[in-house]
Amino acid sequence: MLPSARQPERQRRAIVVGGSMGGLFAGLMLRAAGWQADIFEKVEGELSGRGAGIVAQPEILAALRGLGLETGQLGVPVQKRRMFDATGRLTLEMDCPQVMTAWERVYRLLREAFPAEQYHRGRSLTAIAQDADGVSAIFADGARVTGDVLIGADGIRSTVRAICAPDAEPLYAGYVAWRGLIAEGAMPPQVHRDIFPYMAFCLPPGEQMLGYPVAGPDNDLRPGHLRYNLVWYRPADEQTELMSLLTDRNGVAHTQSIPPPLISAASIGAMRDAAARLLAPQFAEAVGLVEQPILQPIFDLESRQLAFGRVALIGDAAFVARPHVGAGVAKAAADASALVDALKVTRDVAGALQDFQAVRLPEGRRMVQRARHLGAYLQASRNPDETAHAMRHAVAENVLGETATLDFLYA
Repeated sequence: MLPSARQPERQRRAIVVGGSMGGLFAGLMLRAAGWQADIFEKVEGELSGRGAGIVAQPEILAALRGLGLETGQLGVPVQKRRMFDATGRLTLEMDCPQVMTAWERVYRLLREAFPAEQYHRGRSLTAIAQDADGVSAIFADGARVTGDVLIGADGIRSTVRAICAPDAEPLYAGYVAWRGLIAEGAMPPQVHRDIFPYMAFCLPPGEQMLGYPVAGPDNDLRPGHLRYNLVWYRPADEQTELMSLLTDRNGVAHTQSIPPPLISAASIGAMRDAAARLLAPQFAEAVGLVEQPILQPIFDLESRQLAFGRVALIGDAAFVARPHVGAGVAKAAADASALVDALKVTRDVAGALQDFQAVRLPEGRRMVQRARHLGAYLQASRNPDETAHAMRHAVAENVLGETATLDFLYA
């Protein structure tokens, strides 16, 4: 009697909740490792980063190349950083070669690489069930999807985290960011000359303004067709000023964010008036050119646990560092890579997720702590430890050398 043929191993299935950067990195890396991966995104339409600019850190470039994606036209190369004082005088300049890209550009690369039939929009998670054999996601439409692992990549307001670790919530940092994009062609020649080709900074007392060039609409990288991305960090007390900023033009109070078209004219007017008083003239003029300012209250989030049986948290669902480290997308890619690496070495999913947690939990904590140190001087109030960090990270040389760089990870 001939021995029976060995049965091929069943393809394992991943349920990825959240279709932004972290979910796409995880889904693509899992597919490359031989898994079936389905992404479930609660938003009906295509996601949008509202034009947000990001630094294309080397870790992002490496992750994209590892997936076989083209990075040659990813963004705008910037060679130097500049600091201006309140009079508009250039006070400091340093070399710091980086590529400035846009959230939309990286998202589109990943989105187009992931099979459309396995990216499910308008699917809102309501519950999770798991046992020794698998894990199921239950959605608002009554559908139940079962797989071997469930990955929560659904952002700072993660439903997966709320189910698995309801005590882990975002914390307001004590300040907000006003953001805006300016068409390159709209910039006056002198302003363009001084700040456009650079990552440029201005430091009003207890505040920080920075800007850098990014691609134009539809990833237009032609000279003259780019945009300038502005970010202005300003303290805002949670119980007073923040509540006012989040009250829209119709008098409706929002809790944690506000749609840009609903920001009150009074809030925008006060912001523009402050720009004229506090910022270097180059930046003050640039602020006046922003057609639709965006208001972003700054939060951070630190999870104490990333693995829950067959469920794992990655990206902003796990940790959110304040923007100063410029590492949100890089961290999402590293989380996804570590998770897939852990799943490659064993078929024990729960054990693999514990290994993943052991690797990424300390890294996430380190990144959040670093971002808190960098942003301490922007907070509306500080304790003695935060004051000490504020004194160091408010120095112009340190701001230029530390903002949006990941050197601390390798120190």
